Amino acid sequence: MDLDRSVPVWPQVAAELRKRLDAGQYPAGERFPGTVDIAAEFDVSQSTAQKAVAALRAEGRLYTILGQGSFVSKGDE
Repeated sequence: MDLDRSVPVWPQVAAELRKRLDAGQYPAGERFPGTVDIAAEFDVSQSTAQKAVAALRAEGRLYTILGQGSFVSKGDE
């Protein structure tokens, strides 16, 4: 994925992750990739990856269990 670096990058990363969630690439209840992995895949900073994941969490698409990571919401969480 080519990112437009002339505008904020985290919304672009969030949009790609959202698209993958919608496509079922990450099944409900499964552990979501960590921010270190997301940062490496998209060649962005870890804080950018954290913002993207936080946006998905705010939308209710992900939930976090302290010490275990983020997981894909089942729709009723």
